[in-house]
Parts: sequence; C-alpha cells; structure tokens
Amino acid sequence: MGLPALEFSDCYLDSPQFRERLKSHEMELEKTNKFIKELIKDGKALIQALKNLSTAKRKFAESLNEFKFQCIGDAETDDEICIAKSLQEFAGVLQNLEDERTRMIENANDVLILPLERFRKEQIAAAKEAKKKYDKETEKYCAVVEKHLSLSAKKKEAHLHEADNQVDHVRQHFYEVSLEYVFKVQEVQERKMFEFVEPLLSFLQGLFTYYHHGYELAKDFNHFKTDLTISIQNTRNRFDSTRSEVECLMKKMKENPHEHKSISPHTMQGYLFVQEKRSFVSTWVKYYCSYHREPKRMTLMMFDQKSGGKTGDEESFTLKSCTRRKTDSIEKRFCFDIEAVDRPGVITMQALSEEDRRLWMEAMDGREPVYTLNRDSQNEAMAQLDVIGFNIVTKFIYAVETRGIDEQGLYRIVGVNSRVQKLLGLAMDPKTCADVELDSTEWEIKTITSAIKHYLRMLPGPLMTYQYQRNFIKAAKLDNPEARVAEIHSIVHRLPEKNRQMLELLMKHLAKVASHHQQNLMTVANLGVVFGPTLLRPQEETVAAIMDIKFQNIVVEILIENHERIFKDMPVSGGGQGNTQLNLPRRRSADGKAPSCSERPLTLFPTPTFSEKDKAVEKRNSVVVNSSADSVNCNSTHNWTRLNSLPTGDGDHDGPQLAKPSQPNSLQNPKVRSSMSTSTPLRKARALYACKAEHDSELSFIAGTIFDNVHRSREPGWLEGSLDGKTGLIPENYVEFV
Repeated sequence: MGLPALEFSDCYLDSPQFRERLKSHEMELEKTNKFIKELIKDGKALIQALKNLSTAKRKFAESLNEFKFQCIGDAETDDEICIAKSLQEFAGVLQNLEDERTRMIENANDVLILPLERFRKEQIAAAKEAKKKYDKETEKYCAVVEKHLSLSAKKKEAHLHEADNQVDHVRQHFYEVSLEYVFKVQEVQERKMFEFVEPLLSFLQGLFTYYHHGYELAKDFNHFKTDLTISIQNTRNRFDSTRSEVECLMKKMKENPHEHKSISPHTMQGYLFVQEKRSFVSTWVKYYCSYHREPKRMTLMMFDQKSGGKTGDEESFTLKSCTRRKTDSIEKRFCFDIEAVDRPGVITMQALSEEDRRLWMEAMDGREPVYTLNRDSQNEAMAQLDVIGFNIVTKFIYAVETRGIDEQGLYRIVGVNSRVQKLLGLAMDPKTCADVELDSTEWEIKTITSAIKHYLRMLPGPLMTYQYQRNFIKAAKLDNPEARVAEIHSIVHRLPEKNRQMLELLMKHLAKVASHHQQNLMTVANLGVVFGPTLLRPQEETVAAIMDIKFQNIVVEILIENHERIFKDMPVSGGGQGNTQLNLPRRRSADGKAPSCSERPLTLFPTPTFSEKDKAVEKRNSVVVNSSADSVNCNSTHNWTRLNSLPTGDGDHDGPQLAKPSQPNSLQNPKVRSSMSTSTPLRKARALYACKAEHDSELSFIAGTIFDNVHRSREPGWLEGSLDGKTGLIPENYVEFV
C-alpha cells in the first residue's frame, strides 16, 4: 500500500491517527534520505571506476600508437601500408571511444551527483527543518494549554480574558505551523518522483549516448576493418606462395652470388602515375616507365597489372629537364615535372614514394624547383549566368523533379565524384552536351543534384553576391521575424537581374522539394543548411564569417518559405534599408556558445557507398567528393527567358549543395582552383578548441585532437583532414599545424 494522504483538516484535530499517518511519511522521507546518500556514494565510486578504466584503455591505445612497423625495402605495397597503419587505427578507435567516455564521466557529476545532492539538501533537509519547528510548536502549544486550564476560575475577568486570547494566538500559530509542515512533507513525497528519478534517467541517457557512439565508431571502422582483413589475407597468401621460391633463390644466390646482376645505374624503370588533364577533370593514370640515361629517352607504357596486358600503345620522348614538384604546389605527394624536347607542355608525374622519386630524379639529373608564388597554371572555363547556365539549371531541375523529388536525402547525399565529373565533362562539352540524356538510368539523381550544386559553386561569385552578403546576414540577425523578411525582400530586388532570376528559379524548386519533405526528409531547415554557405559565401575567410554560417542558412530558409512574396511582389517602400530594426542585433542564444564535441551529431541520412572502382578514382581525384558536375542543354534555341513560363513540375527548380562553411573559391575561379588544389601539402594538425559537427561532411573533435592528412579545402576558412579513419572538414582557425 502507498502512503496515506494527510488532510489539512486533520491538523486541527491532531488526532492519534493523524500523528500515525504523519509518522509514516516521516519514516519514508528518512528512508529516502539514507538511500540517496548511499546512491551518491555508489555513483561516485562508479565514476571513479570508469575513470580508472578509461585511463587503462588510453594507456593501451598509446602503446599501440607508439609502435611503428618497419617494412623491408624503400617502397611498400598497399597491403603493407594498410597493415603498417593498423595499430594507429586501432589506437585511434580506442582513443575516440575513450574521449566519449570522458565526456560522459564529466557530465555524470552534473547530471547525477549534483542533482541528487541538491534534492537531498534542499528538499529533504527543508522537510526536516519543518519537522523540528512543528515539534517545537507542539510542545509550546501543549504547555500553554495545560497552563491555561490550571487557572483558577476566581481570577479577574480581565485576566481570564487575556489568558484566553493568548491561548487562541498560540493555538492559531500551532495550526499554521502544522499546515505548513503537512504541506512540505507531501510536497517532498511528490517531488521525489521526478527530481530523484530524472537525474538517474539523464545518467542512463549518457550511457546510451556512449554506447551509441561506440556503435557509430564500429560502423565507421567497418570499411577499414574489411580492407585490413583483405590486406592481412593477401600478405599471408603472398608469403605462403612465395616463401619456397624465395628460399630457393636464396640458395642459388649463396651458390653463385654473381648470377643475379643488379640494374644498371644509368637505367631507371618502374610505375609512375601521370597527370592527364581534360575538361574540368584531372586524372592520374598509371604507366610503366623506362628511362635510358645515355640517350635521355623516356618510354611510357600503360599496363594493367590485373589482367597482365597492355591497355595502350607505348609512347616515347626525349627528356629536356626534370624538376621536383614543390610540396605545397600540389595535393599529391612524391611528384615531379618533366619537359620533353619533342613533346609540348609540362608532364607531372607521381612516384610511388619519396625514395622512388629520389631515384627517378637522380637518374634524370633532376633539379630543385624555383620557388615562385601564386603561379597561374591553367585557364579553365567557369560557369556564367548566361543562356547556357540557365539551360543547365533548368534541364537538371526538370530531371530532379520528374524522376526523384521523393528520393530520401535529396541534395544532402552526394554523388560519386567520378560519375559527377564525367557528367560535367559531357554536359560542358559542346560536342557531347546534346547527347546527355538525364532521363536515362545511367545518371543517378544524386549525381544530377551534385551537378547542380557544382554549377553554383563554379560561378565567379556567390549567386547572392559579395556586395550584399553582409546585408543579408544583418537582416537575418534582426529580432522581428517580419522585419527580417521585409529587409531580405528589399535586398533581393537590389541584386543584378540575372542573379535574381536564377535565385528565383532556385527558390521555387527548393520550395517544391521542401513540400515533399515527408518523403525526401528535406525540410526547409535542411535545405537552408545545404544551400546557405553556397549562396552567401563570404569574400574573406575569418572566424566571424564562420560564425555567421547559421545566419546564411536562415536567409535561405526565409527565401524558400516566402519565395512567392519576395520574387512576385516589389518590396514596400521603406521596408529595406530604412528599417529601423536593421542595426538591432539578433538576441544571442545558445548557438553563440563554442560548439561542444560532447553533442555528437547523429547521421540523418545513410552514408553513400561507392564501388571499389569508384573508390579508387575518388582516391586519385583531388576534387572534393561533393563537388558536382553540371549538365547543360547546349541547344542555343532553348532561351532561358522561357524559364518563368515553365510549369512547376518541370522547371524553375535548382539543386542545393552539401552544407559547408563557405563556398569553394577554387571552383568559381579557375585560376584560384589550380593554385589552391596544388598549394597545400598533407600535414598533421592539432585542435586548439573543441568543435561539434553541424553536418556529416564535418568532423567533431575536442581540444588536443591530432588530425592526419590535413590540407586546405576548397571551402574558404576550412581545412580537410582525417580523424579516426574518417575524412571531413575542419575549421581552419580551430587548429594549428604540427
């Protein structure tokens, strides 16, 4: 049975039954108090045990991380590289898991220990104080009553009247104290149902978050685990199959050391990757190369090691010069440039290792590079807001709306980079653009949406212009929602005509995409996250600009939700710059705080998987995976002025881009692209501050985290690096290179 209810009316009777009921409540409170004390003690012991376990696992991870495999020879196979870094991968997983455990432990004191202690001290202690006061008033009241009843009836009437008044006053005070005590006792009994249990629930939620983080880590690690398993098996198989032959060769060498002659120092042979550049695409093709020093003749032969046959004709040329490629001038490692006497242009080659490059350069009398800055290497075409550009967007939008507007993760899931680049090359080539059939199943919806996003990033400047970028941000920071819409409405109509028309086309399409959010899961907020950094990228890379990303997203949300009003109607006079609230800052919220890595973002959409062939191409390409190709209808008779007359089902639509801090200048200015894509070496960096990822393309981390393979991203203000086997974006101002 539960505790009996304490009626306030019983306080006046103060019957034995009332006292018994009150005593049962007091006993329950005392029992709860002792239990909480014991629970706090056990909780602290548990937290300490978790700390000890975490320390031991970190020590184990450090031991794994410190050991380095040393392979025989000056080059390593892919399997050997995979195996050599396996211990560091294991250590990274353990350290990442312990980082989450540390956050859980740090939060445990706040969510479990402190609330329980506060409930015990503030509520139960208050009930005990009320009991002391109640007992004291009971004694006082009983004493006054007994004394009053012992008065002689022969006392003067005035004296008796005064005594009666005194007793009434004491009795009234006793009743008040009794009522307050009963109220407090029952309040604490009811309050403990949530204030006692809620901290326990929060603590368990922290445990669940930790376990879920481990589950996510296991999923992220699964790819490397598969590769490592294959590498180990391949290495074992090679060892088993070649050991006897190697042993036989060893015996022959012992018997006749001169039988096996070394390669001539005047000849160099081996595999090299040669950079081949086509429209908007840069690929690395593997060749078997032979160099004869005496005639300075280089021979290249494309050879497929898998099939064991040639895949092309041999090509030869006479060497003119060889120069080591600067580390910070290209994203690839181990590169060098050669010039030929009988072949125009510079040929960029990548050796298999630093040692391999050294040997090639020694054989070809290579020299060190001349260090010049900001060299323009290519003059590539860029997207423009012209007839072709509008036809590109229209054709791609039509394909999205007719084929895949209900596809989950639309615009959030990116296409395979090799496919996107192929589509871009075909669409931008006047010879092949008319042959691109987007209705064909050859082109996935994610490939088409990535092409739309890439078109926007290839514009010379952001669609909403550098000129008005700060105006849009200020408008989004206004307190009054209606004022925000009015100000953005006014600024939109100050944009250049073509920019406004393209923006209208895009917003109409995004509104239609958002209207299908029940199926595609792309709400207005999700689309804002995807498109904000693209349409409103800042001209300067600063911390302040990075902090304004959330307001860029808000601007896009407002444009989508109010696209009919903003683009159909002219702004109200005085609703723009004259708005008195324009300079009023938006009230700060929790979003203004430094991001915390303890809030690990959950993946909303599944990570796209690639085929092994695509993965290989992805690995070679220096272009970011989510950079998208543009498809265009090259028929010049398709004038973009027809766009506004298209039905909403097949026109006036555009595709968003993967949410990133800012738009890649390298994809808008071709000269910048060449410079940026070849300017940053792969290095390690250390996090100075903690950061929580706001998108699955970014990395979450805490202060002190070490990143591998760090290089400049095409996203202004961001770097790209690897952490625990995952590659993503890192705020540039949050890290320092080591």
